Amino acid sequence: MPDMYDLPVAEAVPALREALRAGPNAVLIAPPGAGKTTLVPLILKDEPWAEGARILVLEPRRVAARAAARRMSEMLGEPAPGGTIGLATRLDRAFSDRTRVEVVTEGLLVRRMQSDPGLEGVAAVLFDEAHERNIDTDLALALCLDLQRALRPELRLLAMSATLNGAAFAGLLGAGPIHGAAPSGATPTGPVGDAPVIESLGRAYPVTLKHRGRDIAEARDLPEAMAGAIRDALREHPGDVLAFLPGWGEIRRTQERLAGLDALVVPLHGELPPAEQDVALNPTTDGRRKVVLSTSIAETSLTVPGVRIVVDGGFRRAPRLDPASGLSRLVTIRISRAAAEQRAGRAGRTAPGVAIRLWSEALHRGLPLADRPEMLEAELSSLVLDVAGWGTSLTELAFLDPPPAGAVKAAQALLGDLDALDGQGRITATGRRMARLGTHPRLARMLVAATDDGERALAADLAALLEERDPIRGREVPADIHLRLDLLHGADHADADRATIHRIRRASALHRRRLGVHGGVHAEGDAGALLAAGFPDRIAAKRGTMDGAFRLTSGQGARLPATDPLAKSVLLAVADLALQGTEARIRMAAPIDRAVLEARFPERLRREEGAAFDARAGAVVARRRLMFGPLVLEEATLAHADPEAVALALADAAGERGLRDLNWTDAARQAQARIGWMRKVEGEAWPDVSDAALIASVRDWLAPHLHGRTRLTELAALDATALVLDHLPWELRRALDAALPARMTLPGGRSAAIDYARDVPTLEARAQHLFGLAAMPPLAGRRVPLQVALLSPAGRPIAVTGDLAGFWKGTWSEVRKEMRGRYPKHAWPEDPAAGG
Repeated sequence: MPDMYDLPVAEAVPALREALRAGPNAVLIAPPGAGKTTLVPLILKDEPWAEGARILVLEPRRVAARAAARRMSEMLGEPAPGGTIGLATRLDRAFSDRTRVEVVTEGLLVRRMQSDPGLEGVAAVLFDEAHERNIDTDLALALCLDLQRALRPELRLLAMSATLNGAAFAGLLGAGPIHGAAPSGATPTGPVGDAPVIESLGRAYPVTLKHRGRDIAEARDLPEAMAGAIRDALREHPGDVLAFLPGWGEIRRTQERLAGLDALVVPLHGELPPAEQDVALNPTTDGRRKVVLSTSIAETSLTVPGVRIVVDGGFRRAPRLDPASGLSRLVTIRISRAAAEQRAGRAGRTAPGVAIRLWSEALHRGLPLADRPEMLEAELSSLVLDVAGWGTSLTELAFLDPPPAGAVKAAQALLGDLDALDGQGRITATGRRMARLGTHPRLARMLVAATDDGERALAADLAALLEERDPIRGREVPADIHLRLDLLHGADHADADRATIHRIRRASALHRRRLGVHGGVHAEGDAGALLAAGFPDRIAAKRGTMDGAFRLTSGQGARLPATDPLAKSVLLAVADLALQGTEARIRMAAPIDRAVLEARFPERLRREEGAAFDARAGAVVARRRLMFGPLVLEEATLAHADPEAVALALADAAGERGLRDLNWTDAARQAQARIGWMRKVEGEAWPDVSDAALIASVRDWLAPHLHGRTRLTELAALDATALVLDHLPWELRRALDAALPARMTLPGGRSAAIDYARDVPTLEARAQHLFGLAAMPPLAGRRVPLQVALLSPAGRPIAVTGDLAGFWKGTWSEVRKEMRGRYPKHAWPEDPAAGG
């Protein structure tokens, strides 16, 4: 045990002890590798307030949780987790009655709090790497704070990180500052009312930073650049290499390009089996240098021994909300400056090192200071369900960043479709069963929909399959999900990924245990029915006669290649979509029978009888339909329909087509423009007859004129001018003619039309017809402008003016000279206002 105090964070332990004796909450900031993950829990378990209770250490990743539990066990001289140190992840369980420190992943704590809201027997919860701001981190902290305030004021909460925003977390944890002087090297800070912030300076060695001269434009070019940089670094610098890449795909391609390198090249990512992770995390036994190709899991909570060289690709995977599908998907983005500093610091853990960044200094200056919290980017249905299960509202919980209202609303709508929330947003009995299953609400709904052991085994396979990547790789892989299910039970496929299949089998076994299904039960049942339960918005009906064209219950279009075996299906339950332009490509689905939909979702079916517009016929027809959401499952034509329904359907069709089927004469457009001008100057006493307003209210004003009509072509016979003016009561129509006349009488008895559809109403007339007119008459009491366009005897424009009187006195003399020369037979008086 004495060796544990050799860790750099030990200098902060006295101040931390004092802080947590004086109050329940604190913040600890210590550099990467300082030992906060392993030493702090071991020290705190012996504090008086922790006697006889457990300390929970929350880790954001399974790999980090395993490594931390194993390291603490070693520090206590125990062979593996399961004794004093416990471990609980989605796939691992190791603890006993002797366990005092339990390392868990954050999602598991949220699950535990749903069934044990008081956290009985837990003295403290330590949030490791809290700066990563995963949704589970933010939610677990919010629930613990709520528990602390309402029921467990003695519960200790400690946020730990290397790059934490200490002030923000101190305010959130606000328990008051510690008292007394701090030991050397540890600094308690924070204003009154905030939780104390303990900072450990650590013992980091200097790290030389090197930037690449040119930037990598796209992440797909990263493996080639990374392999070259690693080869150069091994020649030029001592020590092992830790290289950061965004995902397992880039890791694999980089590893291929390093073939023949005189070093042990090993991957490190969350999808590796534990034994392969251990290879990366332990020193080599043969003295060879090591190159670890890692995702961002090695950025903070993992320490890779022997590393003196960091090669940073500058990208990471992050969940982002896809508005078109309503789901989060992993995308590759640039890292932040804070993440780059964390990664670089890994090179200075045991000796001076070097960090090689595969981007330019100019690009570095433009990187964001820190990564955006997942709360602001991801799909939130799991969060909303967990909060509903906790029995409070989102607004009553303390978050550093409140969940975005739009994402919350979308999550609530999905949970309503999944029967997890009732109409008032309260959790249902189905929702409670879903929340206990520890997976995405869509998959949880699928699991609880299973009715017998065979179907539960099938649901477990499906949930595990959809949690992982598609085990069949390639661009033109058939969409049928049964191909993937068969792989789990011994079938073969040329493009199957064995490691992924192994992980899916392990996850399926976990789901089976949660459902109480014995491992030997054979999976059987209707995959389409189960998928429909979890993806009710993704039930797809064939659209038209073209193979592969579908419409989803969400209203979105979706496609399959015409050659796909499922392309001819009438109905599909879709599990995986990829956006391609305005439509989506179906990547995984299962056929589903209409009878299954009727049996499983009777409340979603509706029969309707009435009129509907048929775009191909261009006419309204009477139909009887069986609908599932917007999908038509059955349709029959009727001989007769209600005339009112026909008129409304035809009006709707005209509106959807922008009213272009009406005969929009110039007179109709002028009437529309005149009313628009009066509304502009006198306000809402005048109706809105703009195109947008007419389309929005098309049923009110157009449908009454459509009785007896069924086809769009018949709309051309309607008088569009009368339809527009019908919006005015008699008194406003008279006021319109007085204020904004359609035509103006000119000297000599002639008249000319005023064009009100222009930006400024304009009267066009030959100049001779205006002789004797001293000024233009006012429109609407001078509130509407009027300009005149003077034309030559040949009808060509010669001048435009809004001040006719000024024009006669000024510019006219120059115009007169030109006109007299061009049209000598016409009279061109010096004073046109006096007459011709």
